[in-house]
Amino acid sequence: MATQMFEGRGHAAVYQKYRFSPGEELRGAILGYLREKGTNPTELAVDVGCGSGQGTLFLAERFGKVVGTDISQAQIQEAKAAPSPPNVSYLVCPAEELPFEDASVDLLTSFTAAHWFDIEKFMREVSRVVRPGGCVAISTYTVDMSLHYGTCSEQLTQIFRETWGQLLKYSHNRVKHVLEDYKEIFEALPFPDKKRITDIYDKIPMTVAGVVGYLESASPYQVFLKNDPEAAKTLLPEMEKRLLEVMGVPSPETPLEFWVRHVCVLGHKEA
Repeated sequence: MATQMFEGRGHAAVYQKYRFSPGEELRGAILGYLREKGTNPTELAVDVGCGSGQGTLFLAERFGKVVGTDISQAQIQEAKAAPSPPNVSYLVCPAEELPFEDASVDLLTSFTAAHWFDIEKFMREVSRVVRPGGCVAISTYTVDMSLHYGTCSEQLTQIFRETWGQLLKYSHNRVKHVLEDYKEIFEALPFPDKKRITDIYDKIPMTVAGVVGYLESASPYQVFLKNDPEAAKTLLPEMEKRLLEVMGVPSPETPLEFWVRHVCVLGHKEA
C-alpha cells in the first residue's frame, strides 16, 4: 500500500511554502520528450501525488485540462488555496485508484512522489488510464544537492550536507528508490518504449531561509521532530546561523542558488 508522509496541516503548509517547482532543465526534458513522441492531442494531463501543486501548474499552458491528485486532504487544501489557472483542478485519491476512464490521459506525471506509492498497483493504473500514444513522466530530485554563493559555495554545501546527513537516518525505507535513481520504478513501467535520464541538473533561485524551509518540509525532518523535538528545533536554526556566518551576511532572505540533480523516467504507450 502507499505510504502517507505529508498528512498534517502544519506540514502541508510548510510544504506549500518551501517546496520548489520543477526547474527549467527538468521541464525541458519532459517537454522535449513529448515533442519527440508527437504527443497529440494535449487534452488531459494528470499529476499524481501532486502535493500542494508545485509540479502541476507548469502543465496548464500545454494541456486543455490538468488534474492534480494526492492522497492527502491537507495537501489538496493547500493546492486549492493557491492561485491557479481555470483549467487546473485538484482532487483527493490514492495513486493506486485513479478516477479516470481507461485510455483517457494524454500525459501522466509524478514529481518526487512515486517512491511513496505501491509501485505495482500504481503501474497497473498507469497502464490503464494512459491512452495509446500518450506519455508518462515520473521524476524525483535526488540528494545530490549543493549551495552556491560567491566564493564560499563549497563551505555552504558542506554545511548543508552535514545537516542533511543527520536527517537521512530518519528516512523511510522507501527513500531507497530515490537513492537508487528510480531504477526499480523505471523497470516497473509497463511500456517497452521508455528511458531513464539521471543527469538533469537545475539551478533553483532560493534564499537561505528557503533552504532551511526546504529541509523543514522534508519527511525525515518531520520524523526527527516527532522523535526528538528539542534536538530537531535547534538543528535548522544552527544550520542557518552557520550559513549566514560563512556568507558574511545578516539576513536569511539573502539569495543564493540551490543546485539539484533530477532523475526522470519517461515512457510512451504505443498507439
